[in-house]
Amino acid sequence: MNNWFKILAVAVLLMLGMGLGHAADANAQLGDAQMWAELKDGAVGYTTSTSEFHGQPINTYDPRLLEARGTWLAPGLMAALFGMIVVFALFIMVNGISRLHHGFSGKMVYRWSKLDVSIHWLGAIPCLLLILTGLVLLAGRFFFQPWLGEGVWAGLVYAAKQVHDVMAIPFMIGWALMTLMWAKNQLPKMYDIKWFMVVGGYINFGPFKNQHPDAGFANAGEKMWFWTFALFGLVISASGMLLLFPNLFEPSRTLSLTALILHGISAIIICAFSIVHIFMATVMSEGGMECMVSGYCDENWATQHHNLWFDEIKANGTLKYKD
Repeated sequence: MNNWFKILAVAVLLMLGMGLGHAADANAQLGDAQMWAELKDGAVGYTTSTSEFHGQPINTYDPRLLEARGTWLAPGLMAALFGMIVVFALFIMVNGISRLHHGFSGKMVYRWSKLDVSIHWLGAIPCLLLILTGLVLLAGRFFFQPWLGEGVWAGLVYAAKQVHDVMAIPFMIGWALMTLMWAKNQLPKMYDIKWFMVVGGYINFGPFKNQHPDAGFANAGEKMWFWTFALFGLVISASGMLLLFPNLFEPSRTLSLTALILHGISAIIICAFSIVHIFMATVMSEGGMECMVSGYCDENWATQHHNLWFDEIKANGTLKYKD
């Protein structure tokens, strides 16, 4: 009898304990819900930081901004890089490259100074590294991480972040110098319309074949790339500074997230135009790459692609050949 009494007592105590436990859990959940509700409503606490935002544990923002990173920006940057490479590769397979109709003359015409060439590569090399590392940071976890081990992925992300941060400053310096020094040769002209109408003379079939539209120092396509680079380079530099030095600017979380979105959009646009620019300079235009290697271009290249500029330097006596 005593044993049954003991068992019954233990059972009653267990039931009471479970009831108290459920009550405690319910109170804890109610307290948590109340706490999170207050935080989401903008409740503030105390901190030794002097930033106006640091007293607020949670900063509410439109969740669509964060979702846009994985939904739109990551695939957008992938498409801008690899998509444009595929498009240009197919185009060259079908169309071929733009060859010099009279071949190389052997006479090299002065076009860019050594300073200009240096500034170009000061902006170009960091730009390429920023695109590749930005691809890892923005889109890597969606497209690369599933195929890599955790250790490899962690090392790749760390290296990408370090390179991205270091290359940001020389890119911004190169962008600023190119924008300020080259803008005078990039102003639109009426003959630029004809250049676009015949696609710059780079099409090797149909009514576009053997068309050589007028162009000054820069053709219409180069001008479009320049002003795109100038505008979105400004956006990517400003947003990049905000993200790179948060302790200096002390942005709110909403502003930081907005800067990240603008940074990604600008990166997609610059990436797509960069691929076009690289293909045009290295593959599509025979003799074009030499301009940014030595600063000189072949005379036949100048007359075929930049005839108005070549006529101008002949007329004003500034034509200079390489010794």
